[in-house]
Parts: sequence; structure tokens; C-alpha cells
Amino acid sequence: MKCLPRFFLAACALALAACASLSPAQREQSAAIVAAARPTAVECAALDKCAQPSPLRDLAARALAESTPEQPHHYAIIIDRGPDAMLARINLIRAATTRIDLQTYIFDEDDAGQLVLDELLRAARRGVKVRVLLDQLSALRRVETLAALAGAHANLEVRIYNPVLHRARINYPQYALAAACCWRRLNQRMHSKVLLVDSAVGITGGRNYQDDYYDWDREFNFRDRDVLVAGPVAATMDEAFVAFWNDRRSVPVEYLTDVGKRLIDGGVPALPAPEFERPQRAQAMRDEAADAAVVTQRLVAAAIPVGAVHYVSDTPSKQRSAGREREWTSDALRQLIETAHDEVLLQTPYLVMSKPAQAMFRRMHARDRAQRPKVIVSTNSLASTDAFIAYALSYKYKRRYLREFGFDIYEYKPFPLDAPIDIAATGADLPALFAGDHGPSEAMARLGPGSGSPAGSSGSGGRRRPAAAASGSRGIYDRRSVLYRPYQAPLSREYAAKRYARRRSNEPVPLKRAGVRIGLHAKSVVIDERIGVIGTHNFDPRGDNYNTESALVIEDETFAHALAESIRRDIRPDNAWVIAPRDKPPVFSGLEYSIGKVSEHMPVFDLWPMRYATSYEFVPGPACPEPLPRSHPRFRACYRPVGDFPEVNIGLKSLTTRMFTAFGAGLAPIL
Repeated sequence: MKCLPRFFLAACALALAACASLSPAQREQSAAIVAAARPTAVECAALDKCAQPSPLRDLAARALAESTPEQPHHYAIIIDRGPDAMLARINLIRAATTRIDLQTYIFDEDDAGQLVLDELLRAARRGVKVRVLLDQLSALRRVETLAALAGAHANLEVRIYNPVLHRARINYPQYALAAACCWRRLNQRMHSKVLLVDSAVGITGGRNYQDDYYDWDREFNFRDRDVLVAGPVAATMDEAFVAFWNDRRSVPVEYLTDVGKRLIDGGVPALPAPEFERPQRAQAMRDEAADAAVVTQRLVAAAIPVGAVHYVSDTPSKQRSAGREREWTSDALRQLIETAHDEVLLQTPYLVMSKPAQAMFRRMHARDRAQRPKVIVSTNSLASTDAFIAYALSYKYKRRYLREFGFDIYEYKPFPLDAPIDIAATGADLPALFAGDHGPSEAMARLGPGSGSPAGSSGSGGRRRPAAAASGSRGIYDRRSVLYRPYQAPLSREYAAKRYARRRSNEPVPLKRAGVRIGLHAKSVVIDERIGVIGTHNFDPRGDNYNTESALVIEDETFAHALAESIRRDIRPDNAWVIAPRDKPPVFSGLEYSIGKVSEHMPVFDLWPMRYATSYEFVPGPACPEPLPRSHPRFRACYRPVGDFPEVNIGLKSLTTRMFTAFGAGLAPIL
């Protein structure tokens, strides 16, 4: 037999094996094994299920007591810091008296994931009903873990959303097969994220369950944001969760082929005790979550009393043909943004806008100048993003964003000096230079081995400069942390388009210096400092067309102002570069602009090398005491251009970025 027919037969056999589902008899057998193995005994006979007293849970009781159907009352907490986000989750899980509902896109088996999973199991064993809903593409890594959870306790249920190929986990070959046979369904992911306790208090926002969302990764962490809300709206959030839980796309793990066969072949495996990479950090978090004074100081003290709160949520019907004609989260957010009169603060990690969003911003920019709101956008730079393909598309349309939409764009630095990131929590090995003064709100870059002496690390006025600030020096850097991160398992990242790329495309770009890199992941909007929105939507085409999304909308000036201050912190010169038009060439500037504009509109072959805009760094001095907007007459006197890709180690990645700029416009609908 020739090689080609053999290959074809092997491929067909692989496809048939991958697509095979459990027979009805096997499903019944798997479910029976799970039912027989699940313990039913609970460790607490008290009515409150031995719940831990919690000042966060008390906020819900207070809000519900103060509310009437006509005048609801809520308490809202903006959670910027990763450790605080974990603290809130653990404290609330322990405070549950009846039910915990958790819905998320990514749930990893690293320290953060194991800690939350262990706390959920403890809650189930003391009598609380626990429901966990995970999207298939980034569910728990191991089939063994899912099989063990299926039979861990009668009070714990785990379901997988939209399991293509009837499996809980798929590898790259199976992913390719799913892309070939079921492209639209494969891309329809559950991006909604929520943790609900007793239908009284909930958390939503950008964070998944993985170390880098809680400042627990040694090399790359997300600057993210959640909102905790206590009060009547939590019941609405729970109704949205139930719509997902009861949908036919949400499948109990024991019904899926890989998990079911594992159960049939070997029964329910024992769930091992958590094995933390840094057990002391996990134990410290457990201790803090039990300390009401710590929870009050770090979370409850920041609670903002607000009135009505609206939870906007897609449902699984969005992803069916009949649901495409309805209005969803994307439509609600655009309607809110279009009400702006003075200012829109928009924060998104991936500045790739859908056609309806582009049309909306064109309309807003076309208003009379007196009615035209300022639009300020906080997003990632190429150096900070975890999705360079998305950045390449953003880079392609910079002229459009600046000229046609009037955006003021600020791109996040990979080593921001004033970010709400707890460097000590990451476990990174910082040199003695920073041992005593590396503050919890800094993400200072560190010198690689052999980079030279720390001489000159202090700037004028006693202010520290970042390590390796002289990026043009020829120091020898730690290549492991500068060039590439340790490769993560397939499908463990949130940005779905990167799943189609090869291994190195799944990693942040190489930088000129080593350090604990920070990437923006928060998704928030502030409208006229009167409406604040925190949710899961990246304001991108995926969120419009494929993903399910959700958001909390709070119409309260105090809350909106606090959220605006949080975003404004991220666009300060210490933390972000300004995007502005580059200096015009001395001759033929109009011709260059026209050619660049025509090239930008090409869906492919956008090969014009000169881009309209570039990155600028603020240079403070006596004549420039404060940052200025790019439209200010003295902008160029106070800012210096730092290139299109500052901090990036220019090489193949810059070439591939230009390639995606030239040829990647067709990817926009799935970005």
C-alpha cells in the first residue's frame, strides 16, 4: 500500500476515534459509577453549614435589608489587585450557607486553581451545593482530575460547556479536526465569568482561575479587574448562571467520552491533596481569608454604596441561529457608550473593534465639536500583550483609530512603575538591589545575570530608574525570561485566535530586558464619570459574534469616579506610552499619507512600511511638569518618540507582526 493511502486511512481512523461519543449504555454505566462513588455524608449539621463569618457576606445581608423592590441598595467593590481577588473568593466560598455557583473560561491546575478547587470541595463536604461550569477549551488540564471531581461528593457537580468532539479535553490534532468539521461551534465559547454565593453576593470581571490573574506567576501576570457586588442583583446573576447550567451545551463531565471511558475502565480515581508550587503562599492566603480584620481592611473598607445595578448577560441562545437577531451584551454596551457627552474611558486588552463598534465611534466623532465626547483608550503594547496577533491588527488600524474615531490611545508598558501588582507574591527571584525597596505596587524590571553593576540605578530627585534602563547596553540577559516564557500547555490561554498559531506564537514577544512582565487584561468602561461598567467583554468581534459575555453596569457617580481613577492610573506616563502621529516627512507627506491610507484598507497586501502613528514617552522637566494630551500644542516639546515597538527585542517577532498587519485582516472576525 502506498504512503498516501495509508496516511489517508490513518487520518480517517483518527477522525472517527476523535468524534466517537459514549453509547447510551456507556453513559448510563458512567453515571452509575459516579452516583455510587459520590459520598453523601456532610461534615456539619448546622443550618448555616458551619459557614465562616464574613464581612463580605455581611455586606449582602445589609444591602438586602436596606432594599425595597422600588429602591434596591447594593455595595460594590472594585478589585484591582490579584491577591485581593483571591482573598475575596476564598472568603466568600467559606461564607456560603446554601449554594456556590462558579462559571469561568479558564480553570487551571496550578496553585490558584488548586486552592480554589480545594475550597470548593471543603464547602461541598460541609453541606453547600456547589456547581462548577467550565468552558471546554480551557477546562482543567487532566482527564484524571475531572473524573475524580465527578465522584468527589454528592454536593459537587461539574459540567463542561460546548464540548466539541464529545470530549472534556482536546489536543492539537483534535482541535484541528474540530476546526475542519465544526468551525463555528468550535469558536462559540463561554467567556462569561462569575462567582455567586447564596444568590446574595457575586464577583465578575476579567479574571479566570490561573496563577497569572492573581500575581502568582514568576514571569508574566495580568493587570486585571473584578467587581464584587452585594445585593439584589446577585439573584439576577444567578438566573443567568442557571440559563447556562440547564442548557443542552452544558454536559456533566461523566457523560463525555474521555472522562466516561476513564470512569468505566478504572472507576472514580482518588483526588489527590493539592500540591502547591509555593505552599507557604497558599497557606498565607488561607490564613488571611480567615481573618475578618484583613478582609475588612483590604476589601470591605473600599465598598461603595450604590443604588440600582444592572447585570447584562448573554445566554447560550446567542450562539444558536435563532438568537442572532436579538440584542446582546455587545449591543447594550454600545447603546450605553453612545449616550456619552463629555468623555468615554475605555479599557481593553485587545484593540480590535467589530464593525458595529467602529460605526458607533465614527458617528460619535462626527458630532458637532461641542457634542463630541473625548474617547480615551487604555490597551496593551506589543511588549505587554499576550496576544501579538491581536496587536498586529490593532497596529494596522492606528490611523483609523486616531483620525476617524478621535481616540487618545495609551499602550501599557511591560514593566509599569505604578501598577496594582504584588511583585512579592509572584515568587520571582529579585536581586538584592530591590530586596528592600521593591514596593507592592511596582512591577520593576530586573537585571539579568551579567548585566553589569547597579551603579546609576538612581535617577534625579532620588527616583529609581527601572533595572536595565539603558536598554541599548550590551549586557548579557537571562535569555530564558527575556526571549521566551516556559511554554504553556495547549489551549491554556484566553485569546482564542492564538490557538491556530504555532508554539512560539502562543507566547509574549521577546523583550530587551528581563523582569516580571505585566499585561493588561481588564475590561471596563466609564461614561461621563456617571456610569461604570466592569465585565468580560473585550469590545472585539469575538465578543460580538462568537463568545458569550457579561457585565455589571452601575449608574453611580462615586463608583464611576473610582473606576475612572483606576483606569487613569494605568495611562500615567510611568505605566503607558502615548500613541500619536509621527513627525511628517519634509517632502511628500501628503502622498505618503494617502498611500498609507489606501494600503490600510487592503484586506491583504498591506505592505506600506510607514505607519501613521508611533509611541511616545513623556519627558518631564521645568517646562513640562505634567503630562499633556496628544492634541496639545506643546505635546512634541514634552514627549519623545520611542518607536513603534518600544521594549521589544526587535527580530523575527517584528517581522511576523508586520506580516499579520499585511495579511491578517481576514482574522479580525475571530479576534
